[in-house]
Amino acid sequence: MSRRLTALVIGNGAYEDASELENPVNDAEDVAAKLEACGFSVIKEIDCTAAAMDRALKRFKGELPDNDVGLFFFAGHGMQIEGENYLAAVDTDTAGEVEAKYSSLPLNRVIETMEKAATSTSITILDACRDNPFERAWHRSAATRGLAPVYAPKGTLIAYATSPGQTASDGHGRNGAYTAALLQHIATPDCSIENMFKRVRNTLSAATHGKQISWEHTSLSGEFYFNLSLGARIDDYSDSALSDGLFVPDEAKASHRIIKALKSLTWPVQNPAIDGFLSDIANKASLDSLFVLGRNIYQAACGGSNSAIAYLSDFAARTQAAKPEKRKALLDGMLFEVFFDPKAKLRKDFKTRRFEDLFALQQHKNLSSSFDFITECLLPEAGRFYSTPGRKHPVVVDVATTPDSAANTYRLKSIHCGGTSIMWLEDEDYAVEPGEIPNAEKMTIAKFEARLAEQMAVPSHLLTINYLSFDKQAHERILFPYGWTVRKR
Repeated sequence: MSRRLTALVIGNGAYEDASELENPVNDAEDVAAKLEACGFSVIKEIDCTAAAMDRALKRFKGELPDNDVGLFFFAGHGMQIEGENYLAAVDTDTAGEVEAKYSSLPLNRVIETMEKAATSTSITILDACRDNPFERAWHRSAATRGLAPVYAPKGTLIAYATSPGQTASDGHGRNGAYTAALLQHIATPDCSIENMFKRVRNTLSAATHGKQISWEHTSLSGEFYFNLSLGARIDDYSDSALSDGLFVPDEAKASHRIIKALKSLTWPVQNPAIDGFLSDIANKASLDSLFVLGRNIYQAACGGSNSAIAYLSDFAARTQAAKPEKRKALLDGMLFEVFFDPKAKLRKDFKTRRFEDLFALQQHKNLSSSFDFITECLLPEAGRFYSTPGRKHPVVVDVATTPDSAANTYRLKSIHCGGTSIMWLEDEDYAVEPGEIPNAEKMTIAKFEARLAEQMAVPSHLLTINYLSFDKQAHERILFPYGWTVRKR
């Protein structure tokens, strides 16, 4: 069940004609991070001028047609003028209502943009009901402060930080009171959007002693969940296959007997079982059984079973006679085993010992659906990766070294990806005093590149390594300091 989700997140705090708001930038940063963790592609804009907000909305408009769900989040000053809502840019002209109206972003324009894109679900979240000093300067009545209720087209939910006509707190911590409550609940697994906002309302009311009550206007016709648990998102396999610690082998089934043999963790039992696993057995097995079998084949390969390693390396040929859906289930299971434990929870340390052999299969077009599967499984955890595994996104790293006294040997100085240094001390026992040269492991250039690919979880066919200090000839040696890594923190 693939979800295509996009969001535009804006946080305006550095207002030119009003006192600076402390929280909106943090609100936007933190909401964007949560949405990315839930699988959204996010356009994030901070302290926008009116022109910048206009450009951001046009860019968002271009993204919407290719997505099922569109979300707009704004934190900053908002106001209603003649019954219409406007979101203030940092350079909004506050001399009067007319000036403000034509130098702000009309909320109705946002809603109409999302409506015409025909996404199945449109979500607008506004932490923009703060008490505006320029509204007070216009000598307006309290009834015209805050934001006005608006029409929600079909498939739309509009969420306000407080009830219409009321104003909201900017908060006393890192986030506004409303956004703080939203961040607490938005990623709750398998919680529908309506129930999530009820939780936000309860938390916000408790935090503000009942002074601020959030409000939503909805015309959603279907269910939406920000964070679907793995079992809810992946409907190809049962919970007992995904959480294979719950899987109980049935001795009457040939595929289950192989699984049992692989679980023995002894090569003399594992090897003949894999050698006897032929396509006719696969074609008679259920998808769940093959998924679990794939997990155990990869586990056996990582454990050193020669037959499992050979099966993995020759997977495309060994499974050629298997039905496409059976072949896919086997490979899905292998890929899943790399990243998920027996409880279907993301591993702290990925099982990457045979990662390169496994992901070399990505180059076979007829196996691409399995790599789409693992990408979907990992989307909510995209922050754990330099590039989400399964996607064919190239990654480039730059390696800086200094020459060592030994010929053709270079001491590793730094590794950069995306302009950021990615080397860090993983094991504090190897820490050295300032100026002291750390102990290092000498390795061939091939071993060094394999280590980078494994630790970064990026297959070598997608990883480009630039050496800044020498021209690679393949006979160089690299001194890699003990205790250091390039794993994503």
